[in-house]
Amino acid sequence: MSVPVEVREFIGRALREDIGHGDITTEAVIPASASVEAVVVAKEEAVVAGLGFAAEVFRQSDPALRFTAVARDAARVRKGTVLCRVRGGARGILAAERVALNILQRLSGIATATARLVSLVKGYNVRIVDTRKTTPCMRFMEKYAVRMGGGHNHRFGLFDGILIKDNHIRAAGGIGKAVKKARACHHLFRVEVEVGSLKEFREALRAGADVIMLDNMSVDAMKRAVEEARSRDGASPLLEASGNVSEENIRQVAATGVDLISVGAITHSAPSVDMSLRID
Repeated sequence: MSVPVEVREFIGRALREDIGHGDITTEAVIPASASVEAVVVAKEEAVVAGLGFAAEVFRQSDPALRFTAVARDAARVRKGTVLCRVRGGARGILAAERVALNILQRLSGIATATARLVSLVKGYNVRIVDTRKTTPCMRFMEKYAVRMGGGHNHRFGLFDGILIKDNHIRAAGGIGKAVKKARACHHLFRVEVEVGSLKEFREALRAGADVIMLDNMSVDAMKRAVEEARSRDGASPLLEASGNVSEENIRQVAATGVDLISVGAITHSAPSVDMSLRID
């Protein structure tokens, strides 16, 4: 896979953070000439994500290392599955081990959590999407992991999508004014508005929002919003449910008829998958 420059730079910083002026343990006990083969093994069932980024970690540690992916990203694997092999200098492999595992475990955890939610809404015409609640400087990788789990990406950052939230609305003087100003400045972008009540939802409808985020609204209120949006003449805006979505209630939320369900937890709270690197 092609690794963006900013991700390569992030990996370089992560390696420097971990190695510092040298891996003193490995240098003390492993000869510089030692060559080995190592494997990364999943220690629990998971959906894999991040093998290409792990390969970049090993490449930066020692360009002579040979990385071979055995599994593939987006694959569901069982406990004990070998995910990849690395051959070459033992010092380079051991210096890269922790950073490579941190990234692979983290991203596979996100993919696994996403896949779980996607499976829970099976049968409904709804997409699970992520948010900007990501680890600083890991957003590209974490949003990639969401896609590997069967989810979809919301806007990447503040620069590529208009989302008018409560503070924007207060500062602009109301939903209608905020939407009008946004369209005047960026007529090619669709405009999304966050609302927290049916009253605000109706204001966003009248303002002509392209997407309306139903934030922390009850299931009954979301059902009512869907009914009102679909009963209007002309095109209906996309409706996005957001806030306090969990495995326990996500199917109820999907049943309201919303188009999107955004879940911050798939990136900010997903547990890492247990993996280990073993020298054969």
